[in-house]
Amino acid sequence: MPKSQVRKKKVYTPPSDIRPTSTAASRKPSPIWLPITAVTLIVVGIGWLVVYYLSETAYPVASWHYWNLAVGFGAMVASLILLSRWR
Repeated sequence: MPKSQVRKKKVYTPPSDIRPTSTAASRKPSPIWLPITAVTLIVVGIGWLVVYYLSETAYPVASWHYWNLAVGFGAMVASLILLSRWR
């Protein structure tokens, strides 16, 4: 059986008016405090929730009652927001 001809594809170059101005190489890396702070917030949030449940709602702040859950989960959500900015 005869082999079909190989077609050469043209290299696509986007028009200059739609071409992105910034490339991945030109973006600055994240500061060193960002991942450290994010990991710290995750550990603090998990620690807060563990202490809250193991102490049967007596600690960390007994008068906050279920707001202790909001503090723990809020710390973890804040860390996710920080990690979304990590490059």
